[in-house]
Amino acid sequence: MKCFECRAILFDLDGVLVDSTAYVEEQWRRWARSKGLPEEPFLRVCHGRRALETIRLAAPHLDAEAEVAAFVPEEYEGDGRFQALEGAGRLLEALPRGTWAVATSGTRTMAIERLRGSGLAVPRVLVCAEDVAHGKPSPDVYLLAAAELGVAPADCLVVEDAPAGVEAAHAAGMRVVAVTTTHLRHQLPADVCTTSLTNIHLGRILSAPGSAPRMELLVQDR
Repeated sequence: MKCFECRAILFDLDGVLVDSTAYVEEQWRRWARSKGLPEEPFLRVCHGRRALETIRLAAPHLDAEAEVAAFVPEEYEGDGRFQALEGAGRLLEALPRGTWAVATSGTRTMAIERLRGSGLAVPRVLVCAEDVAHGKPSPDVYLLAAAELGVAPADCLVVEDAPAGVEAAHAAGMRVVAVTTTHLRHQLPADVCTTSLTNIHLGRILSAPGSAPRMELLVQDR
């Protein structure tokens, strides 16, 4: 068990709060096929990154901005397109109001659809792809989320599932808990790794007059 103290918790969305992995990967498969491109290069880098950075990495010969602007998501044929990952609802409901945010590489429209579709609350602070000039692994989304919450980066704890997101959080000067929902433990150089949000528990909450409360977060390293 590891214990972290923080004033804010910043969550990635896909693979952390919402199980949308199959949907995301199917979108990239279909898009790659429509362009006559192999799927694997996109699947290797799509998790945790904006579409813009994914295309620039996997197909640098394309005009990434034009491709993103023209992209229209297709309907996913699977059942239960978006579901909250186990433990997500419990953890979010336990956190004091105004102490958490979502910072995602997806668009705002997609983020709200996925949160609502999985029965999770849409937070006051929601930082999305269109809010920053540079996506993960740049620290921009996490620095902006901290600023909007009014909390110093060093007082934030990030929950991530992808290497690009872990890198972004560390670049922002934040500690990281990684959940191994989309990547293996050895691919996630976080401060601690765990298999599920069910292994993350809120401990003591210490009031601090004039500032956000200090929270104790307990994480089972498993």
